[in-house]
This record gives sequence, C-alpha cells and structure tokens, in this order.
Amino acid sequence: MQIIEAIANFSEGKNLPLVSQIAKEAVAGSRARILHLDSNPDANRTVLTLAGEPEEVVKACLALFASCKKHLDMRTQHGAHPRLGSVDVCPLVPITNITLEETALWADMLARQVGSKLNIPVYLYEKNASSPLRKNLAFIRQGEYESLPAKLPALPPDYGPAVYSPEISRTGASVIGARNFLIAFNISLNTQEVSLAKEIAAVLREKNGGLPAVKAIGWLMPEYHAAQVSFNLTDFRTTGLAQVWQACSLEARKRGLTATAGELIGLAPQEAFLQAGKFYAPQETDSSRLIRLAVEKLSLNKIRPFVAEERILENKLSKLL
Repeated sequence: MQIIEAIANFSEGKNLPLVSQIAKEAVAGSRARILHLDSNPDANRTVLTLAGEPEEVVKACLALFASCKKHLDMRTQHGAHPRLGSVDVCPLVPITNITLEETALWADMLARQVGSKLNIPVYLYEKNASSPLRKNLAFIRQGEYESLPAKLPALPPDYGPAVYSPEISRTGASVIGARNFLIAFNISLNTQEVSLAKEIAAVLREKNGGLPAVKAIGWLMPEYHAAQVSFNLTDFRTTGLAQVWQACSLEARKRGLTATAGELIGLAPQEAFLQAGKFYAPQETDSSRLIRLAVEKLSLNKIRPFVAEERILENKLSKLL
C-alpha cells in the first residue's frame, strides 16, 4: 500500500468549532484519516495532518479547499503567521512505498483541480516548482495575501486565475507541492520584543550562513506573552531538534535572554526524538528514556502538556497500515 501525508495549513486558528467543522468536511468523503490537528489563535492558523492512499488524500485535500472557500474570508483574516490564502500551503509528503517523484504527480493533480474546479490561484513549489525561484515558499509568499492584486499579473500562478477579483479577495491564493518530511519547531523567549526573535532567526537560518537545512522567522505570540523563533527543519538528520535548541539558546544568551519553551507543530518521526535524546545522553539505549529526555531538554511540556506517543508519526500511521 502506498501512503502519503498532507500537511495542510489553513488560515483559521481562533474559531475552534469552525476549525473542527472544516476538518470534518475535509475527510467526510474520503478514506484519508486525520493524524493531528494543531491550531494557534495568535498565528490564526491551523495545521491539519492527513494521511492515506494518494487518491484518498488528494480527495480530502480538495474537500478541504472547498470547505475553506465556503467558510473563510481572507479580507478579515489577520494573524502572526505569514499567509497567502485561506489554505495557505498544502505540501504532500511521501511516507510508504512511494517516491517523491510519484508524490509530485499527485500534487500536480491536486493543484490542477483546485485551480479549475474551485477557481483558486495555485502556485507550485518544492518538487513541483516550475522555476528555481518558485521552489522556495518564502519567495512565492513574499508580500502575503495583501500583495495579490499586484502579484497575480506579475507572477502568474501555475493553475487558476491570474487576475484579481472579488472571488479571489475572499479565498486568496495557495501553494501546493511535494516535498520531503519537515519538522516545524518553535522556541519561546523570555521577551516580547519581536525584533530580538527576528535577529536570532536571521542568524540561524541556512540562507544567511546559519544552521544547515534550517529556515527561521521571528514573531510575537501574545497568548504566550513571548516572542518566538519559528524554525522549519527541512532535514532533521542534518540539523536536529537538539542542535536547533542549543543554537537558539546560545543566541538568546548573547542578547541577555533565555529560551523558555519548545513547541512542536504537528508530528515528528520517532527518529527525531531519539536523535535529540542521544544528543544529551549518547550512551543511553532505551528508547522510552531517550524520548522522555528529549521532551525534557527541549522543554516541550512548558506551553501545554505534551504526550510524546501522540506526536510520533509512526504511532499514528500504524493505524493506517
């Protein structure tokens, strides 16, 4: 059986009953399963992780786009997280018995359908990118939703309309593509000065000569009374969670600050937890102890209770296989 994962990011994180309704509508007509639902009111964003056979995941993702088009209005949406549309980005990730190249074909199919059936502008990125610049999500999303009147004619989408209209003012645009697994990991600081979080992010992101395979931005999370550095680990085997925590803590100390809490968004492979535990206890061999150590050292329990078993990708996928 082939299994892929979709990590759909949609632009609503405050109205939790509506978030739940959108998630239910997404999977109602398919055999795809929800692995995790992660909402943040300050970011005003929800990360919905779906998995299943490729055809079923694509069907669920199309239903998600339709539900967000029905329920969300980008003209009134605001939050800390950058966004381009009601479904901001929807990557497809190969999990079992499928290659990245094959997953890219399914991503293209989804993008075509979102553009043609729902009349939403879609940009292809990562493995599906139509040019080297478009491979990078940050390039496509530059200027965010507010830039769309100028962006659509200047940077035409790969699918869907390239002319701004009242309909698109509600939905915004979206970004779809196949990519390898990515870990989203945020670190809170003992300050609300967002400029300091942005400084640390600039130092640590790969493109500025920082940590390999790491992207980073800084933002303010008022609910946490903290600025955060938000990291994307595009290859956790190259730079893992512990290395990111240590580097961020060091940069924080240089500025008279402390890293106070780690926040994992969505799921992570068991290997990522074991790798983090091994960083702190190289001689330890017991998996359970390594995972507990990772949770402790990365301060994953500080913001809200963290049940590692519920955040390990393989545990969730075992119900599908």
